[in-house]
Amino acid sequence: MNTKLGVAVLGLGWMGQVHARSMLRIPSLFPQRSFDPTLVVCADTEEERRNRAVNDFGFQRAVSDWREAVEADDVDVVWVTAPNMLHLPMIEAATAAGKAVFSEKPIGGKPEQTVRANELARAAGVRTAVGYNYLWAPLVLHARDLIASGALGEITHYRGRFLSMYGSDEMGLLTWRFMMEQGGYGATSDVLSHAISLAHFLVGDITEVVGMKNTTIPERPLPTGAASHYGRGKPEDPKGAVENEDFASMLCWFSNGATGTFESSRTTVGPESQNAFEIYGTKGALSWNLEKINELQYYRLTDDISSGYTTIYGGDRFPFHGAFAPGQANSIGLEDLMTIEDYSFLEAIATGSDFSPSFTEAVDVVSVQQALINSWDSRSFEPVVNLGGK
Repeated sequence: MNTKLGVAVLGLGWMGQVHARSMLRIPSLFPQRSFDPTLVVCADTEEERRNRAVNDFGFQRAVSDWREAVEADDVDVVWVTAPNMLHLPMIEAATAAGKAVFSEKPIGGKPEQTVRANELARAAGVRTAVGYNYLWAPLVLHARDLIASGALGEITHYRGRFLSMYGSDEMGLLTWRFMMEQGGYGATSDVLSHAISLAHFLVGDITEVVGMKNTTIPERPLPTGAASHYGRGKPEDPKGAVENEDFASMLCWFSNGATGTFESSRTTVGPESQNAFEIYGTKGALSWNLEKINELQYYRLTDDISSGYTTIYGGDRFPFHGAFAPGQANSIGLEDLMTIEDYSFLEAIATGSDFSPSFTEAVDVVSVQQALINSWDSRSFEPVVNLGGK
């Protein structure tokens, strides 16, 4: 008999909706699962979203106070999908209530908040997960298998980047994401964290970094009334200062001796969601880009006259892909990755098996972020010191 798992979702914005849809899809996608998820309660401050939670997503109930959802006896697992400044208090309450917790990255907006969340979870002895969803792309999982098999030989260099356009409009409103006390750091928390998590997953620990930052749009129009997070102001509107970084880059060393370069931006014009990596080894190379999620480029060093990258297309021969689409080169999408991570976390809870990425891996990521932040002031290489004491 499958384990019954009651789910609470805190915040029904885009991420909350994605995870709610995941719960609805999992039974039909993964018939061999060890659990049955139930959408028990959704918490959101907006009445319209609460109504949608019940009427459109099938939650048993919706509440305005997230504490009520966290403390409910029929809830086993809590999804934290609210703005960054609410992550830590929500996690503190959920862990105190003995609930397993999935939090969207970056878990708070500053490294110390991520560290504190991990401490709370460890003290409470609860299971945790963090939303580094790109690790679950079937071709990323295949890339990891290729590296582990030795197909690339010794890894010599890693290039990671996440260049996004979501903040490229100068008239985009000065919402919480651009404020230090509400959103925390900017590009390093929001998009560079994904690039670092991929590097850790594929190559290993980063030991030393140096980098730079820039705020390319220093002022934005102030929001008024019930302006949406991605709302747009007018040139004549009053403006306020952006308090965190739009761009960050770094050079680094990996523990295996490989070098690395990283770029992250939320204001570049051109790359719309270019979360990408290039991995170079002594026997070959790999390249993947979220914008072409179902393609992996593989270069294999040979002695014959043929050369060049081969395109490996996604298909049901790779992990998880067949749950969504059979055959070869039949595409899957971004929300499918989040369904895979939700399924994998709940399966680990139901079976008592290990799960990663957890809050521990989130601390690994912010430890690199903190070393980068330190280098902004020192203007020199800084060691990566694990903030969790590992």
